[in-house]
Amino acid sequence: MIFPWRFWRRRAPEPLGVRGEALAAKHLKRAGYRILERNTKLGKFEIDIIAQEGDTIAFVEVKTRRTNTFLKPEANVTPTKQNHICRAASIYINRRNDPTMYYRYDIVSVVLPDEGEPEITIIRNAFTPR
Repeated sequence: MIFPWRFWRRRAPEPLGVRGEALAAKHLKRAGYRILERNTKLGKFEIDIIAQEGDTIAFVEVKTRRTNTFLKPEANVTPTKQNHICRAASIYINRRNDPTMYYRYDIVSVVLPDEGEPEITIIRNAFTPR
């Protein structure tokens, strides 16, 4: 006799980064942002979230960690990563060609501990193009 539960497979938990991005998008919405795009590939680079807050388009990099004991998540947005985001954003800006909009680069830091509530921080204007 074959037992049906042997064929049931537990669904693998979502990767940490996917969970962090979903929480970041919800947090941005609650903060008044309107999500325009997620995981947008522009050229050979990707922007996690493109959102609008008033007359400003924010290119948002989401960094998720289990703890911030040794290093805050946003510290992992290196100058190289910033350059990649800026290059992708310039493609988006050129396609959009809207002189009435302002643009900035934000980071959403997500700390997702194994126990307890997540800690989510929006860092507006986190860096500028070099």
